[in-house]
Amino acid sequence: MSKVTKPKKKMALWKKIVISVLAVLLVAVVGGGVYAYSIYSNAKKTVNEHMYKEVVNIDREVTKQKVENLDNLNILLVGLDARANERGRSDTLMILSLYPDKDQMQLVSIPRDTRTMIVGKGYEDKINHAYAFGGIDMSIATVENLLDIELDYYVEMNMEGLTEFIDELGGITVQNELDWKSDGYHYKKGELNLNGKEALGYVRMRKHDSTGDFGRTGRQRQVVEAAINKGANIASIGKINSFIDILGNNMHTNMDFDDMKNLLLNYKDVRRNTTEYMLQGSGKMIDGIYYYLVPDEELQKVHGMIVGDSSLE
Repeated sequence: MSKVTKPKKKMALWKKIVISVLAVLLVAVVGGGVYAYSIYSNAKKTVNEHMYKEVVNIDREVTKQKVENLDNLNILLVGLDARANERGRSDTLMILSLYPDKDQMQLVSIPRDTRTMIVGKGYEDKINHAYAFGGIDMSIATVENLLDIELDYYVEMNMEGLTEFIDELGGITVQNELDWKSDGYHYKKGELNLNGKEALGYVRMRKHDSTGDFGRTGRQRQVVEAAINKGANIASIGKINSFIDILGNNMHTNMDFDDMKNLLLNYKDVRRNTTEYMLQGSGKMIDGIYYYLVPDEELQKVHGMIVGDSSLE
């Protein structure tokens, strides 16, 4: 029997990304003067012209009505590990649910090896393959089908963008628990100072870690948290435009600038109570391939948690 996790004080990887990215993009809203307005204008242009990407499987008008009524919202968070000229696969899949009437935010993780029906293909495969087969639209349809829910927004970010972001920060510092060598760099155990390329190698490593993807996810969280913490301490507001440009090249969402403002202004209190959960299942080899199998009872339970029939509390 799976256990419900207790609320955590630390924000999870993609919750941190979404909150921090939106905060950076909208920082000029509370600013004043000509320079602040130029930042605001650049953020709005970057979001609407470079980051905004509409999808077929989400009805924008329905979502807008839900936001206007302050209804519950479900946001699919997708972390991509795609090299140049590749579509890539969804390395991280999470559903961020916002409950304004409860002042609550819930984050549900879907392991990338989860075996499920790939909508549009007609057969079962690992859920992260949906993105490789049909991009964000197929990922949205597959996640909705898996949990019998309706998604309102999506946010996808390419981990390659972290190299530029971290280099712009001047590097980051992490505490490494393992010792290994890769691509000519020695990742020594202990405190490490990493540039962008080194940080990307740090989060991608799997074969030297006996915990596999669980360890990789932990290193992803380390790197993103380190980048966010250092970014928050940068004194010069002149860096903001550079960060916005980097995000514009590595992040897509069906939220336009006004959508982001509405969420920050009208759903801001959901951050008061945060809960996290991961689909519970077990690993199994099928035809020589590893899959993560989630029983029907677990899927029904998580469906109830997301639509509000039950809670993580």
